[in-house]
Amino acid sequence: MAVSIVFDGVAYAMILFIISVGLSVTMGMMGFVNLAHGVYAMAGGYFTVSAMVAMGLPFLLALPCAALLVGAASVVLERLLYAPLYRARELDQVLLSIGIVLMASAAFTFVYGPGPVSIDVPGYLSGQLDAGFRTFPTYRVFLIAVGAMLAFVLWYGVERTTIGARIRAAVDNRRMAESVGIDVDSLFRFTFALGSGVAALGGGLAVEVLGVSPGFAIQYLVLFLIVVSVGGLGTIKGTLVAALVLGVIDNAGKYLWPAGGAFIIYAVTIGILLVRPAGLFGKSHD
Repeated sequence: MAVSIVFDGVAYAMILFIISVGLSVTMGMMGFVNLAHGVYAMAGGYFTVSAMVAMGLPFLLALPCAALLVGAASVVLERLLYAPLYRARELDQVLLSIGIVLMASAAFTFVYGPGPVSIDVPGYLSGQLDAGFRTFPTYRVFLIAVGAMLAFVLWYGVERTTIGARIRAAVDNRRMAESVGIDVDSLFRFTFALGSGVAALGGGLAVEVLGVSPGFAIQYLVLFLIVVSVGGLGTIKGTLVAALVLGVIDNAGKYLWPAGGAFIIYAVTIGILLVRPAGLFGKSHD
């Protein structure tokens, strides 16, 4: 039982990580309270379904296509809606992002209907994978592998490349980064598109496990914010660790205590933030 709880929790955690990591970096860089980040995950889920059902694309091709489409669309939204409010009050940013969530939910309800949609994963990703001592659901093994690979790619990109160094500089101190010639606005557009595209990839991967419906962005908003808060703004490592810890704890709580286990994750979050207000790997600005 313990192996199943941890395994399923890690698979769930990888979905949380893939969707939340872009929010962590973009909020850390620009300080924009983007509560609409889940919209890009929701869009990725719906576009993956459409690519497979309407266009007949295979699952492994539909996923990157949906991610690229959402990433490109997010640049337009960033320029038209987000940019004018970068230096506005947090309340204005919250109202804008909540408005985007509500409009997106209405739009997807109009196009896809109010109910959840699902997909049929390929045969090679369904069924069970025999590990010798026991079997594991193949799709969840796939989720863990994709999440681990993506975590390494993002870590390497941020920690070992020139553009990653610029992103870290902008996250740590935007004014100083601008003073040495870094075009932070262009860098943010790239990072915003990348984060949105990665979230869309997570949304496409989540369809099989969580499903996707017009209420997805609101339903899972708190979880994404918890992962970002516990991990710390602007850190990939922190987002991954927070997703793993919270994903396993949440899964264990719901499995062992179905009636009230869903509240355990919030108690753990409160406890962590009382000790580490900036998150596990966040930097305090006191």
